[in-house]
Amino acid sequence: MIKISIPTPDITITERKQIPKENEPVIKDIYGFIDFHLIPRDKGGIFLFFNKNDELLFVGKARKLRQRIKKHFEDTVSPIKMHRNEVYRIDICLVEDPMEREIYETYIINELKSKYNVDKVFY
Repeated sequence: MIKISIPTPDITITERKQIPKENEPVIKDIYGFIDFHLIPRDKGGIFLFFNKNDELLFVGKARKLRQRIKKHFEDTVSPIKMHRNEVYRIDICLVEDPMEREIYETYIINELKSKYNVDKVFY
């Protein structure tokens, strides 16, 4: 038997408003998120979208995390396009190996019963 555990998030960003300080540029929010700069551009991994009640909404994987996560908020074909306003927290786990990303994504979708993932569901 293979033992898999859900990785601890390396980065967590939550929906929040900017409180501009003196001479600080205003950051345009994307569905309430202003901290996309904390997500590495060139790292791969998995991401988990949660709502305010800590319910898992969606799990995804990416070779380039920041670009992929932002695309979910801008894209017209994203599985969460009708539910973007529900997303309150994004957890990011850095996982460079593509096979490990695939395994973690499938495991988390089924273990935590992700609400809007329709592929890879075995429950």
